[in-house]
Amino acid sequence: LGKADFLSLLTISPDLAEGAAECGLRSFWIMAGALDCQRVHAELLAHEGTFGVGYGVAYFTPEGEDDARDIGRQLIDAETQTIAKVREQEDAYVRLARESLETFARSHTMLPVPKDLPEDLQDRRAGCFVSIKKDGRLRGCIGTLAPGRRNLAEEIICNAVSAGMHDPRFPQVTPDELPKLVYDVDVLSEPEPIDSPKGLDVKRYGVIVQNGERRGVLLPDLAGVDSVEQQIAIARRKGNIGAKEKVTLWRFEVTRHV
Repeated sequence: LGKADFLSLLTISPDLAEGAAECGLRSFWIMAGALDCQRVHAELLAHEGTFGVGYGVAYFTPEGEDDARDIGRQLIDAETQTIAKVREQEDAYVRLARESLETFARSHTMLPVPKDLPEDLQDRRAGCFVSIKKDGRLRGCIGTLAPGRRNLAEEIICNAVSAGMHDPRFPQVTPDELPKLVYDVDVLSEPEPIDSPKGLDVKRYGVIVQNGERRGVLLPDLAGVDSVEQQIAIARRKGNIGAKEKVTLWRFEVTRHV
């Protein structure tokens, strides 16, 4: 803000913003849009109130048009370059997930299993989760704890389509969104029962909590999940299981492809 660096303001990490519990960032984005293509004199007077809470106080004075400060266009270019780098680094698992959702979103047909896949995808059966993000935020996540298809390739293809089209928390992915989406694929080990939370590690193990027919699942090593207690509490909520209800615990490991 002190430098009127609006591009950095617009590209703040969503994880950082959420961790900071910010409440004004979108207002600042609107301000940046109002001052787009303007030369701006900025003066930061304070970054917190006298009682320690973050209240920024600054002046922003427009000083005439400046085509070099086309921040909106610079943002689009930066996002395009970021996505291009992500695409370049995709492995076969992530590429398969992306191509399967892109095919379905555009044609409403399932992607046939490609013939040039690694053997692990063609010969192995395993459960997997496909997570989709847009602008750093979750856009869909669906998975299977145990294999239900002929091979891992089919598992990924079906779960990618389900994550984009059938996650009840989100509307269906549209073709216009596809260029902005990034994908993770988590391949699961076979879940194993554990006697207590002491058998968990939020970085290493995912957790399954079960009470009768109700079941909640949470993957390991997620941003913002820092303790076993928090991991179990979130899994309980996902399974609509009360905090005091008895549960059976299972753990599993994942191989994450990003």
